Amino acid sequence: MEERLPNVKKSVYTIVIKRLLDIFLSSLAISILSPLFLLIAIFELIYHGSPILYSQERPGLHGEIFRIYKFRSMTNATDKDGELLPGEQRLTGFGRIIRRFSLDELPELFCIFTGKMSIIGPRPLLVNYLPLYTERHKMRHEVRPGFACVPLEPIKTWSWNDQFENDIWYIENCSFLVDCKMVFAVLREAIAGSKYRVEDTRTEFTGANLYYDAKHDVE
Repeated sequence: MEERLPNVKKSVYTIVIKRLLDIFLSSLAISILSPLFLLIAIFELIYHGSPILYSQERPGLHGEIFRIYKFRSMTNATDKDGELLPGEQRLTGFGRIIRRFSLDELPELFCIFTGKMSIIGPRPLLVNYLPLYTERHKMRHEVRPGFACVPLEPIKTWSWNDQFENDIWYIENCSFLVDCKMVFAVLREAIAGSKYRVEDTRTEFTGANLYYDAKHDVE
């Protein structure tokens, strides 16, 4: 059965107003949170050393590759052969805190300000996932990736298909009201703290595990 390709919603809001809000709100947040940026940077130098930021290439609008930035949550500790130790051994107590409350994601505000990302939109995932998507799920790249795109109502499972279908729902229904509701949903999750983000145990997308039941990853 052929997949239904989504209809990306086009409106004055999605084309013009959303971008203007991204510029205004990201610049405002950067200004207000600048003391927090400085405080985290100091603790980064104490616990993780230099550099204080982690960067990685991710696919953006229309699959165009850009570089995303986050505060580091791990040290660069290596074994006797000079190879990096497993992530769970390099993750620090401070790293756990900023992961739990998504503070490591704050540098993405600069990506939002420059137009590489949006406040709300499908998360930019790994570049090596690009050839693994179905034609339907590739459409998640027809809008700017976002800081977050979470279900409006809490759910117990979060398979890759759940995530991609939530992204598709968003690009088909994007509006000012939906974005407002999404912001409150993101704040709900950030305040609650994410054990899943701390442990970072989610299995990578392989194309064959689309319907993998990931409830143990998000509880």
